[in-house]
Amino acid sequence: MALFVQKFGGTSVGTTERIEAVAEKVVGFRKAGHDVVVVVSAMSGETNRLIGLAEAIMEEPAPREMDVLVSTGEQVTMSLLSMALQKRGYAARSYTGSQVRIVTDNMHTKARIQHIDEQRIRTDLDAGRVVVVAGFQGVDDQGNITTLGRGGSDTTAVALAATLKANECQIYTDVDGVYTTDPRVVDSARRLSQITFEEMMEMASLGSKVLQIRAVEFAGKYNVPLRVLSSFEEGEGTLITFEDNNTMEQPVVSGIAFNRDEAKVTISGVPDTPGSALRILKPVSDANIGVDMIVQNVGEDNRTAFTFTVHRNDFKRALDVLQRVSDELGARGVSGDTKIAKVSIVGVGMRSHAGVATQMFEALSNEGINIQMISTSEIKISVVIDEKYLELAVRALHSTFELDKPGVEETL
Repeated sequence: MALFVQKFGGTSVGTTERIEAVAEKVVGFRKAGHDVVVVVSAMSGETNRLIGLAEAIMEEPAPREMDVLVSTGEQVTMSLLSMALQKRGYAARSYTGSQVRIVTDNMHTKARIQHIDEQRIRTDLDAGRVVVVAGFQGVDDQGNITTLGRGGSDTTAVALAATLKANECQIYTDVDGVYTTDPRVVDSARRLSQITFEEMMEMASLGSKVLQIRAVEFAGKYNVPLRVLSSFEEGEGTLITFEDNNTMEQPVVSGIAFNRDEAKVTISGVPDTPGSALRILKPVSDANIGVDMIVQNVGEDNRTAFTFTVHRNDFKRALDVLQRVSDELGARGVSGDTKIAKVSIVGVGMRSHAGVATQMFEALSNEGINIQMISTSEIKISVVIDEKYLELAVRALHSTFELDKPGVEETL
């Protein structure tokens, strides 16, 4: 007998028919003798509907009241799934985050889990019940309902799996695993049977929408085996685990991630003096604008051009902030570009292979694609390019690194 924590996203529970199908899947595990804790999201579209209701009442609702409102979406799903399991003759009990005692800090709309009281869940599991928990939510020390931010149900599932020392945390979604890149862009994209936590964290941070980065980070920290599976078709999915140095050599590149939601801003003619980068970036940080890639070029007249990327939604605010900074520094001007995209290659095998960057740059050059910015780490190389070349770049890199061919793990 094993213990599985299974999370089902909004698409997986989007209708009562799909909730019935989830119940059948859970019953299959119970018939095999396993214990199951299920974490559910709100039905597809429900959170957006609730947010719309709030915005119809008030332009900027209080974060505390927003948490009270949006947390109701998961409560609907958890109760319906419990009913579906009971109808099939299986004892089930549903809990909100506060009933389980998923205790968080008090940062409403983006709370972080501090600890979980596992006693109620343990008692139910010992009694043979399926435990169904509302994802995405918790409670602070004062008893206020909190939420973990978009995609927070993944984090709920991983945190419960870590606390309960589950054999595996299974994330059921509308895709059957993690692919070498988006199959909608590259027809020959291949599902990976296994990927490391490091690679998955890079993929998630670089634009892959399969898993929330906080959940992957949490799973890696507490050594929780994590598997991505499809709610709608059978299969082994993709196992996310630690790199095993004793296995056969990893492929050089495991996947290609990309992000269309990028914008680039440049402040030019900045006097090249100590502290200038701080004076540029601190006001941006104070405006709660996240900065991604940074490039600084020094000119012959001791003035620099300072360029960085932000999320496209923050572009206008970033320009406004930089304009004020430009005036204060006596810089020559501010410019920006929203027609860019970021493309990244990811793979732990890059640690032991030279010339990977050369291959990447050559592939892009052969397609006439100009690189505007470059960022690297031990296991990833990212470039900023013109958005209109994004899909061409992804296809070229996928072919260059032969990601359409089965890797070692699929051929053993």
